[in-house]
Amino acid sequence: MAKKKKKEKQYGPVSVLLILIGIVSILSLIMSILGIDGYKTVIQNGTMETVLVTVKNIISLDGIKFIVGNAVSNFRMLEPLVLIIISLLGISICEKSGLLNAIFNPLKRVKLNIIIFLTLLIGIISSVLGDNSYVILIPLIGVMYKYLGKNPILGVITVFLGITIGYGFGIFFNYNDYKLGSLSELAAIVSIDKNYRYNLFSDLFIMVFSSIVISLIGTLVIDKFLVNKLPKKYSYEEEELIISKKAKRISFLGGLILVLIFTYMVLPINTIGAGILLDKSADRYMEQLFGSNSAFGNGLIIIITIIMITCGMLYGKFSGNIKNSHEFSLSMSKTFENLGFMFVLMFFSSQLIAIIDWSNIGVVIGTKLIDFTSTLEISGIFLIVIFFIVIVLMSLFIPGSITKWEIVSPVAIPLFMRSNITPNMTQFIFKAADGIGKSLTPVFIYYIITLAFIEKYRVSEKNQVSVFGTLKMILPVILIMAMVILLIIILWYIIGLPIGIGTYSTL
Repeated sequence: MAKKKKKEKQYGPVSVLLILIGIVSILSLIMSILGIDGYKTVIQNGTMETVLVTVKNIISLDGIKFIVGNAVSNFRMLEPLVLIIISLLGISICEKSGLLNAIFNPLKRVKLNIIIFLTLLIGIISSVLGDNSYVILIPLIGVMYKYLGKNPILGVITVFLGITIGYGFGIFFNYNDYKLGSLSELAAIVSIDKNYRYNLFSDLFIMVFSSIVISLIGTLVIDKFLVNKLPKKYSYEEEELIISKKAKRISFLGGLILVLIFTYMVLPINTIGAGILLDKSADRYMEQLFGSNSAFGNGLIIIITIIMITCGMLYGKFSGNIKNSHEFSLSMSKTFENLGFMFVLMFFSSQLIAIIDWSNIGVVIGTKLIDFTSTLEISGIFLIVIFFIVIVLMSLFIPGSITKWEIVSPVAIPLFMRSNITPNMTQFIFKAADGIGKSLTPVFIYYIITLAFIEKYRVSEKNQVSVFGTLKMILPVILIMAMVILLIIILWYIIGLPIGIGTYSTL
């Protein structure tokens, strides 16, 4: 008689987050007692300086005061929480009005592998929106797969992987590229080459090539390792929504008019009303558009939501799917259904992130890893591979790209330049590894949001959503895509092809 397989015990996401909080707290205690610290290299006033970073014990009087006194503010100041709420207002009305059903209905006959490819490619391209891409596409793709009769969980996971892994080499540039490039430029000027200047187009070729290859390979890998683990079909209670070509044309026209108006508001020209959403105090246009004082950059999610609400309202009105103002108001809550779990997860996740930041555990571990890399007497391919792995490991504790590059760039840029590798190539390796690392860590808040949407569309009581259960399911996909990305980088380095306009991988 065959022995029954022992059922694998799974802890719920909240339990896992509480366990992680406990582990991080104990780790902060141990590292603090042992005096484990790190030296962070920073660039100030044109010179490199070393700053000592120590681990603070969260299991102390100051730590307990921090946890109790800041629990509410940690949650309140969690930016993705606000972004997802605002985004869902626009997506909700577009769904309830029938606009999304009308848009996605023609895709019902498209094969699943093509849908997966398009989802990955859209996720990669959407990196131009920065973190806004997560809060717009994760719920939107879930709705799309639902209307296509495909499993929305597959769509949610696929677009998360597309955005996260593809974040480093999106076809279009985003503000992160500009900020990372500024740090790379500063590190190169201070340490090696005073004449070095970073160009946004300096890794254009390798970015475009990687985007296409990852979309193709990712489709094959997801089809092989992920599709069979999830039910292919998805049934839901269909609402009687009218599909109207006239309403669709009117809503698209309304959306186009708003896009043109907002585009005019960010044009750097001297005419009435033009450029009013820009930060005119900044020198470079990218800084004016997405800088910390830019109305456009800070309000991009509001702009997108206004466009979606307008399009949804027009479609609902002219199709007859929304009959009065009361229905219009209620329609803004459609996509919030079954998402209460998301707010629970985000509360506990915000505490975990805050404890890691306060205790300096992530920064100390990061400095130790990058210092270890700098002590190795290696160059070329070996340096690229070790650096790639180090960044993946760092991303498990520090998901933020800018925060991580502030720690890494003053050490990595001169290290790679002395190995005859350009800052542009170094930055691309960093971005690629950063995306892989972020897709593997529960500390990344958008992974937690992804879990919430998986729970929203879960229909079987057997397949409980868990933090590490979901990671285990997508791990083969991430590892294969990581190997593909690393192979692209190594081959590009060996062959010596230009990585962008006027830039090569070697000096």
